[in-house]
Amino acid sequence: MADLAPQSVPHEPPLPPGSTRAALRTAARWRRQIFAVTWLAYAGFYFVRQAFAVAKLGILDDPTLHGVLTERVLGVLDAVYLAAYAVGQFLWGMWADRFGPRVVVTVGMLGAIAAACTMGVSSALLVFGGAMVVQGLSQSAGWAPLCKNMGNFFPVHTRGRVLGLWSTNYAFGGLAAPPFLAWWAYQVLDSWHAAFLVGAATLAVVLVVFLLFQRDAPPDAAPTASKTAASKAAASTAAASTSAPPAAARRAPFAPYRAALQDRMVLTLGAAYFLLKPARYAILLWGPVLVSERLPAVGKVGATVIPISFGAAGVLAPMLIGWLSDTLFRSRRVPPCVLALAVLTGALALFMPLTATGSAVVMMAVLAVIGLAVYAADAMISCVAAVDFGSAGGAGTAAGLVNGCGSIGAVLGGLLPGFLSGTALFHGFAGAALVAGLLLLPHWNRRPATPSS
Repeated sequence: MADLAPQSVPHEPPLPPGSTRAALRTAARWRRQIFAVTWLAYAGFYFVRQAFAVAKLGILDDPTLHGVLTERVLGVLDAVYLAAYAVGQFLWGMWADRFGPRVVVTVGMLGAIAAACTMGVSSALLVFGGAMVVQGLSQSAGWAPLCKNMGNFFPVHTRGRVLGLWSTNYAFGGLAAPPFLAWWAYQVLDSWHAAFLVGAATLAVVLVVFLLFQRDAPPDAAPTASKTAASKAAASTAAASTSAPPAAARRAPFAPYRAALQDRMVLTLGAAYFLLKPARYAILLWGPVLVSERLPAVGKVGATVIPISFGAAGVLAPMLIGWLSDTLFRSRRVPPCVLALAVLTGALALFMPLTATGSAVVMMAVLAVIGLAVYAADAMISCVAAVDFGSAGGAGTAAGLVNGCGSIGAVLGGLLPGFLSGTALFHGFAGAALVAGLLLLPHWNRRPATPSS
């Protein structure tokens, strides 16, 4: 995450006269297909992204690498990856607008596969460092282009619910990839290198599926340009969503960024997201190592499987907090964020004393609570609130800036576990979550001045 930046697309025009039920069914079928293939595509990225987290267990136990790939070095490599990921986030959305999601996502998948294969056949530090840069840039080619792809097929009035369900892909990827890769690496092939190679093979299969079934926009999906009323309607939708920007926007391409940087609420969300992201990424990237240190008796596979509870709770969190925000809090986004951050603060502060019991069940329960709280706040801040409080013409820019701030914070999540003890690490994360909640608290009753389209 993952990171969310759905783009604003004008309202879908009505179907032209002469439209048939068959045309509507065709349009619905393409929406289901694009939902499925783009969901799978982003989840697939995680089978390469999580390979390093799984491989760390074997790397740290490999006698040939003692003194070379130490915990601190692995932390630095994570930071290199996340820095490249943060840079890529600000670039790929623009390229997707120019060349289309299909090209950008395909390039990203190919780069991720190549980087993983390189790490699967080498253990040289410089090779790892270069591959992590490529991996970070490649992984960041997934989210913004795929969000744009979804926006081309789904009208505005359904996009909130659809993206809420669709955004479970990054939590599912973090949930399913580690045990799958660990089983192949430590049970079947008995080599940490296999985590990278199996992850690359899995993403290669996903890439084939993506190329077969993905289309950038409805006109590309229709069998002919003028054969059915559905294609005409789809063409009208795509034309509206991809029309050239107004002259003012062309003259001042960075005006939306300046406006977002002057918006106090957008800056507050960015600061809160920066403070929130390290905890999520520390567990995402170091979960097996953290569990192994607290529960050494569970073994490598057990240490990889136990953090599943973190990802499982993360799958439910975006849907739960979205429902609470729309119903209980009447579309106010800050209250559920503050409550989630309060729960997160307590769970992080109690992580070390609770896991001192040595119980795998307690460890899974604590990680589940942390996952539920951190993914709930993450989804609300980085997607719904960012878009709500962006200006009418700059919601995407606001979401991009908020997510960029979070990606910078994620660098710390990859770096700090290699340098700090468990107590200092989790107390620091708890303090950061507390400050994030306090930053948002004054905005408890705030709603956007005008709804973003």
